[in-house]
Amino acid sequence: MRVHLGSDHAGLELKEHLLGWLADRGYEVVDHGPFVLDADDDYPVFCLRAADGVVADAQDGVDALGVVIGGSGNGEAIAANKVRGVRAALVWSEETAVLARRHNDANVVSVGGRMHALSDMVRFVEVFLTTPFSEEDRHARRIAMLADYEKTGNLPPLPDSALQHGDRPGDA
Repeated sequence: MRVHLGSDHAGLELKEHLLGWLADRGYEVVDHGPFVLDADDDYPVFCLRAADGVVADAQDGVDALGVVIGGSGNGEAIAANKVRGVRAALVWSEETAVLARRHNDANVVSVGGRMHALSDMVRFVEVFLTTPFSEEDRHARRIAMLADYEKTGNLPPLPDSALQHGDRPGDA
């Protein structure tokens, strides 16, 4: 499996650690930067490239996931989610890493380099990379709704249970 990495200065230490850790476990690693410590760098530069690499690989039939890292991981997840076809999840525990893959089929994980010990963050990444999507119908249906919205901009229809309460503002 190929793993695309991107971070900012706050995630550089973990990214550098993951380069070797992932390679030692047989992953093919693509480092999208940064490559030097620069406290004024901008995470979108690197995280958008990592996310785009995951999508490009998927289109080419290559098994790939992404890891984006920042101070909190929030901005990096937001940046990655701007790339069409990305489902980036911010994780802060082993359980959220499992659920990101099992229920959401997330293809990019975001972690906060200032939020956890290095060993914990590595464990979150490991859990994320090794957990498969459950392929349960309810989860696949929800992901399909998101993909359709991303492609068309059309909101999914409201369920009948929502309609019994009358039309809601914004629904046409």
